[in-house]
Amino acid sequence: MLMDSYELRDPDDALAWLLQGLWLARAAPVTPELAADALGWSLEIASTGAPLPPIGFVADLGRIALESEPAETARDMIAVPGFAAGLAREYDDYVLGRFYADLAFQRAADALLRYQGRDRSRALAFLIHEIGHRTGVGGAILSPAVVKRLADSSPEEVLAEGWESIRSEGLLPGLVGHYGRIVTAIRNSGDLVGPEDVFELERGTALAEFGQRLALRQVLQAAERMLSLLPRSKPRLRSRSHQVATRMLDEDSYPVGGFASLSTRGSMESLLHSQLSYMEPDDRPDLFDIKFVRDELLYYSRDENQFLRRRRTILLAVWPKLVEARFKDSVLPCQRIVMTLAFLLGLVRKLIQWLSDEAILFEFLFFDCKDQALQPEKELVEILLAEQIANGTVTSQRVAPEALAERYRQAHGRSLCHVLAVSAGAAALPLEQVATASLVVDGPIPSLAIDSDGVPPPEAGAEESWAALLECLLRAWVGADVSRGG
Repeated sequence: MLMDSYELRDPDDALAWLLQGLWLARAAPVTPELAADALGWSLEIASTGAPLPPIGFVADLGRIALESEPAETARDMIAVPGFAAGLAREYDDYVLGRFYADLAFQRAADALLRYQGRDRSRALAFLIHEIGHRTGVGGAILSPAVVKRLADSSPEEVLAEGWESIRSEGLLPGLVGHYGRIVTAIRNSGDLVGPEDVFELERGTALAEFGQRLALRQVLQAAERMLSLLPRSKPRLRSRSHQVATRMLDEDSYPVGGFASLSTRGSMESLLHSQLSYMEPDDRPDLFDIKFVRDELLYYSRDENQFLRRRRTILLAVWPKLVEARFKDSVLPCQRIVMTLAFLLGLVRKLIQWLSDEAILFEFLFFDCKDQALQPEKELVEILLAEQIANGTVTSQRVAPEALAERYRQAHGRSLCHVLAVSAGAAALPLEQVATASLVVDGPIPSLAIDSDGVPPPEAGAEESWAALLECLLRAWVGADVSRGG
């Protein structure tokens, strides 16, 4: 969204804008501690060259994000001359109230608590900047030296100087107008915090270099767009297709559960304790004996069924020639290599969702042992799939092309195995009599072949074609009918 930004070149104007803005904080009473924190957060934002929202707004977001409970401050707030009561109520209801209730913002706030020291201030500055960029809140472009001057001063003196400026000169009209635009921008915005913002905060990449962050966000956004075009539920299997286990391992089966029902057959160890009440100390036979002879005693019955889990291994062979895909086409929102990584990310996420009852393993095999040309892409994959790598669902390693045959032999011996070769040109896999798939990224729309049969190019736009090819590959691998929708 277009940000409403303006430049304050005069240091005196920038100083007054900061001093007066501190008194417009509404999420907590204006104290020297709050002023010191807000100036530190604002310095981190201004140091990046990004527009700085009103410092009172920065203080409010910081306090909401870092405080566990909303403060009861209505009776503690000081009425600022020139700041209309109606505007203050709208700001409290439509801005602060929405941030308190936004689940994505609360998740981002939880991620902020993992940072320590200055890193927490930098991470908060990142979050505020992304919110401003997404909602169009905008801000003032000013020299960081002005903010640093106030940050190095006594907070008590800064607040006193700001209040004196409001009392003697009046509240800046531009500052009041900006708060009105903030209310409008937040009310008209969809998501305040994007999933890629939360992802970066949780993975720690929010503090990384801009180039790496840009590539990461582009991959996440492209993957989200692809997945939004795919069916949410697993498609139906082909008619007349059945899955039969031909080779089972001990670790692939385990009992379903413990005692699941009651029965009139069983051992004395599983007898219900309540049945002992039929015993009588004197007369025999008693009611317990009679029920025992008639098979009327109740026993716990154990479910002896076995749950079988299918194993599946996905080998993703990435060839060094893929570096040629670092090219931006006019019909695509980002480079081909970014679309390729988004394709692979969507493939992993969707298969994990659709095949949740299977033991599935993804192996990313990068064939760039000599020059490590795909090192940036390998690092991106490891960041994007850090959670799956941690739980053992995904592995990423650099191997020689000749090692693919041995990897396939090992995987095929204990699981259903799929192979996808990814390159920017034709690449012959060192596998014989093996059904594989290949994705050739030699244009804005890649070429997909499944089991040596080429998939016809989709009749859609360039970006939509990537999603269509991804759906085609998914349906082929899960055993669904390609000609039928999900």
